[in-house]
This record gives sequence, C-alpha cells and structure tokens, in this order.
Amino acid sequence: MNVLDDYMVDPRLSLLDKTRIQAQVLVPVLRALRAELGKERADAIVKDALRDWSKQLFAAVGESVQGSARRKWAAMHTALAEVTEREVTVDMRRHDEEALEFDVTHCRFAEFFRALGEPELGALLVCATDFDIVAAGGSEVGLTRDQTLMQGAPSCTFRYRFAPRT
Repeated sequence: MNVLDDYMVDPRLSLLDKTRIQAQVLVPVLRALRAELGKERADAIVKDALRDWSKQLFAAVGESVQGSARRKWAAMHTALAEVTEREVTVDMRRHDEEALEFDVTHCRFAEFFRALGEPELGALLVCATDFDIVAAGGSEVGLTRDQTLMQGAPSCTFRYRFAPRT
C-alpha cells in the first residue's frame, strides 16, 4: 500500500504510462482550445485547471497521512520517488537533517513531453506536483528548483530545506 495509490489509479500502471494516458486526452483538448481561444487564453485555462486539480489532490493525500507536516511530506516524497525511480536518473548532492539536494540528470517524462512539443503541459502534470507535495510540509519543508529538463536545462535542481526539529 502506497500513499499515492489513489493518485496512481492502478498501482500496476507506471507513473510514466499514467502520464501518457493523461496526455492522450489533454493534448488534443489543449490544441482544440488553442485553435478556438488562442494559445495564451487556452494555456491559461488549462494551467489553472491542472494546478487546482493537483493542489487539491495532494492536499487530500497529505491529509490521509498521520503525523507532522514534515512526516506528511516525507511519506509523499518517498512514495513519489518509488514510482519515478525507473524513469529518472538522480545525482545526490546532500542528504542530512537540514537539507536534501539532488539533480535529476535524465528524465523520461521530459523526453516524452518534449517529443510531443508540449513541455509546458509536462511541467504542469509532472514538475509542478513537487511543490504541491511540499505544501503538505507546511513551513517545515521548502523547495527551490531553478531549472528543469522539461524547460530544456541540463538537469532539474531539487533543493529541499528543512526547518529545525523542535
């Protein structure tokens, strides 16, 4: 049992396969909206809808985890790492009581969305969820990420900071 089972829908499905299924629906809808409303307006509508969905989803997942805000973050972060580990290559930089820092140097999600010509959609479906998971950590967990492979950078820079435990 994984805290992300509801998000994954079917735990036998990889997160990359789930994401591909989502894209099969979202890409044609997004492109139709762009044709009707223009790129800027259509992208704004889709961005708002996906961000609201993700925030609500991960807030609900966080509520299902017992314990402190940091414990909620840790449970979701660990579960997400388990379902993405075969899709990404991670270069660990630091892991201690104050920080968790790593770079993702290869990402099959980024490859998929860049090949579709929709890296912005990939950033919304995949990359932005990290910040929604951090929100479960409240003021105990912070994340900065200055670049992503999805945006065309050479790596994704994950820099988590943890508040001192009291």
